[in-house]
Amino acid sequence: MKQTRLRILGAFFLAGTCLSICASITPAQQFKAAPGKVAGVVDDTNGIPQLGATVQLISESAGTLNALDFLTNTQGVFRSDKVLPGMYTVRVTLAGFLPTIEQHVRINPHVTTVVRVQLESMFASLDALRRTPSATAIESDDWKWVLRSASATRPVLQWVDDDEANADVASNTHVIDTRMAHPKARLDFTDGARRPGSPSAVPSAPATAFAYDQRLGNSARLLMAGQMNYMDDAPGGGIATIWLPTGSLSGPQSTMVLREAKLGPDGQTFRGVRLQQAGSVGIGDRLKLLYSGEYVMVGLDKSAMSLRPRLEMDAKLSDAWRAAVIFAEEPGGMAPLDPEDHDASADLAAAVSELDSFPTLLWRGGSPVLEGGWHEEIAATRKLGPHSDIQVAAFHDDDRNTAIYGRGGDAPAADYLQDYFSNAFAYDGGSMNSWGTRVAVREQLTDNIEVTAVYSYAGALTPDDLAEGALRDMLKTAMHSTAGGSVTTKIPRSGTKVVAGYTWVSGTAISRVDSYGASQYQMDPYLHIGIRQTLPRFGLGRWQAIADCDNILAQGYVTLNTADGRTTLVPAFRTFRGGLSVQF
Repeated sequence: MKQTRLRILGAFFLAGTCLSICASITPAQQFKAAPGKVAGVVDDTNGIPQLGATVQLISESAGTLNALDFLTNTQGVFRSDKVLPGMYTVRVTLAGFLPTIEQHVRINPHVTTVVRVQLESMFASLDALRRTPSATAIESDDWKWVLRSASATRPVLQWVDDDEANADVASNTHVIDTRMAHPKARLDFTDGARRPGSPSAVPSAPATAFAYDQRLGNSARLLMAGQMNYMDDAPGGGIATIWLPTGSLSGPQSTMVLREAKLGPDGQTFRGVRLQQAGSVGIGDRLKLLYSGEYVMVGLDKSAMSLRPRLEMDAKLSDAWRAAVIFAEEPGGMAPLDPEDHDASADLAAAVSELDSFPTLLWRGGSPVLEGGWHEEIAATRKLGPHSDIQVAAFHDDDRNTAIYGRGGDAPAADYLQDYFSNAFAYDGGSMNSWGTRVAVREQLTDNIEVTAVYSYAGALTPDDLAEGALRDMLKTAMHSTAGGSVTTKIPRSGTKVVAGYTWVSGTAISRVDSYGASQYQMDPYLHIGIRQTLPRFGLGRWQAIADCDNILAQGYVTLNTADGRTTLVPAFRTFRGGLSVQF
């Protein structure tokens, strides 16, 4: 009996010891996440680094009271390589300067968060107080908040993918600047189609499009866009939503697009839905995986569907060299997965562009099919200077259904999908398989001038002079060269932004040569000009006149006699799209 009691007491003692050890282990230790990194620069309004500034990193998680303290060095830099992921408040103090506080700074694992803080001198604030406010009806933001922090001293946050925290953070493109005016809505009053010939595109008719940016919580955003036309005989419209959990298009995003359009008063009704999920994952300090997957389903009485993945592995080989391996569904998207430069107005424009993001709908043998294929690419990018780089790429295209466009109104409906608003049509040109190469150079000459030059050598569909019969049987794959350049410039005083470019195509090509590269660098065939003119301020918002002209010289048209009749094929339509845009 005594031994039994001793065994019971021993069991209780052992259990109590185990419970004490487990209780001493905090949840953070049990489920310790991979650490993140933080670095920053502290300077004054003149850009002079401040030595000895006290930086406190305070966790905003419930139940966590500890804080990390840093002192800036002679370059005004502070950093830490082991910070638990989460939301933090950054507090910076220095004698002779006003304290600066920035809340809701997110630290992610395997990523360096860079914080740049400008301190406002206490004497500068007193000088501002001595100045008499202007006799305006509404006081400026600086006058109201000068005792706490003027708008010029609010911190600037940005994300970087490497450990070069001492580099110039202003050169990073993903910058969230709280001083920037943030438009919340956009309205476009336009006429003309971006991609005629397919009901998947926005119709070539007077239409109104809108976009709205709604912030949810501390960082998440929801972009919403819609469009409708004014054709009683052929009404059409769509709606798109983009969910941004981190508040940036360079982060994870979920997209849903719905479109419906009637093809003429007695025609069929086009309905389409597109769902997309995209994001990126950091692998160590030098690798990043960008992924995207979309599901598309469209119908004209009968339905067609497609699952379209995209994977891109980016590797930083050195400070000057980067490499990428890409596997994607053709055709290329409206924009890269990882945008390099997006401000608030560009985000609204991207939301409107999602309405035209469907692949081309084609008709083959009386059934709908979607343009598609596979694209594999290996690319290397070399940085030539602070504002220029060169890319060399080798790729392979294996297209299943190649979209061919043309003009004509008497083509059989079983294979030709006619556009109600014009005599344009879309046609399934069949399969195409080719290898290719590309060299692209991009340089920012000044703050207002950027130039791009692209050379490609790849395959495209070409008429076969010896073949006869149906149009699809008269096409073959042949190699072609393209060389093009574009200039983007902004005139400071007038506020006019002009994008002009020309792409030369060798031989007769009725499909796009290197369609993926053309999409990434926005290099349309032949002569194209886009103009954005800021109008004098009147009423609410900022008004712009927009005009886009494609293939102004009407080059590349090919006329063929087929079994279906005389047909004119158009690799790039001569189109004009213009109107007004206002941002609030």
